[in-house]
Amino acid sequence: MTFDNTLDILLVHCQGESGNVLISGAPDIPGATILDKMNHLNNVDPSLRLFLTREPRAQVVHTTNLLLPSTRPDADAAFIVLQPDRAHPMSGSNCICVVTALLETGRVAMTEPETIVRLDTAAGLIVARARCDNGRCHSVSLDNVPAFVQQLDVVIDTPKWGSVKADVAFGGVFYAQIDVDQVGLRIEPEAARALAEAGMEIKSLLAERVTVNHPEVPSLNEIAYVMFRDYRPDGSVITCTTLKPGRVDRSPCGTGSSANLAILHARGQARAGDVRVSRSIIGGSFTAEILGETTVGDRPAVLPRITGRGYVFGRQQLRLDPQDPFAQGFAMSDTWGPQVGEL
Repeated sequence: MTFDNTLDILLVHCQGESGNVLISGAPDIPGATILDKMNHLNNVDPSLRLFLTREPRAQVVHTTNLLLPSTRPDADAAFIVLQPDRAHPMSGSNCICVVTALLETGRVAMTEPETIVRLDTAAGLIVARARCDNGRCHSVSLDNVPAFVQQLDVVIDTPKWGSVKADVAFGGVFYAQIDVDQVGLRIEPEAARALAEAGMEIKSLLAERVTVNHPEVPSLNEIAYVMFRDYRPDGSVITCTTLKPGRVDRSPCGTGSSANLAILHARGQARAGDVRVSRSIIGGSFTAEILGETTVGDRPAVLPRITGRGYVFGRQQLRLDPQDPFAQGFAMSDTWGPQVGEL
């Protein structure tokens, strides 16, 4: 893979979580749908993802969202989430970054006080409502794809913590959500490394023992993330999503918050119209609302709305030198964590 043009990247974060947006210069990605294109990046040619998400051009905390033309007539644009381990179908914080970038660069015309942006993703159509004023995007509310429970109270036998219970649910990707006290930790910045390592270890154990499947999108068939949670007396939840090869999400996690709504609904602890606050390990917040109920295949599901804010803070241009020995990047365990070899 070589680039005739430079890659133009907008630097964006959502509540502290990197969600950079590749706005121009990317090569064409084969595929009739965004799901096809994501599968191509994962199964055929990962070189663009590797170039963008690994050293020396990126660090473990960096995500780059590949902005694409929509493959469906009812969407304004499309995107794929590129992370060091693979291309992912959906992410709430990254979707907020993409909407913010589209509006503040004029790629989608901004209408004040509200602009509706429809996004084509590998997980389905996302409808975003952005609150806008004076050329700025002040918040984004995502009407996410339906969220549903795969299985509650899955028991995982672990060498370190004994039997651990997890709830497995889909909120755009599949999550295993675990009460953090089961691993003897608290969700706070000082515990970030220990949480990341615990999440990676549990994710490996889950891959051996738990099968997931989306009834309408068969290729969405893996647990993408382990999310630790801490329910608070006021009904809010502190979240800590762990990502390969070993780091934690800086944001409250939109798809994880959507999956959490499905879990609460399945347990009879939330219903249509309820709003919950999700807080991150560094204190950022999203609001998560159940808009209604539906089904996915034969499974009960909820319609989640996630609201947060993104910030554009810079711009970057990249090019690939044909003689660069690290065109596909590299990752080292000193900063990427002990499971870097699994990338």
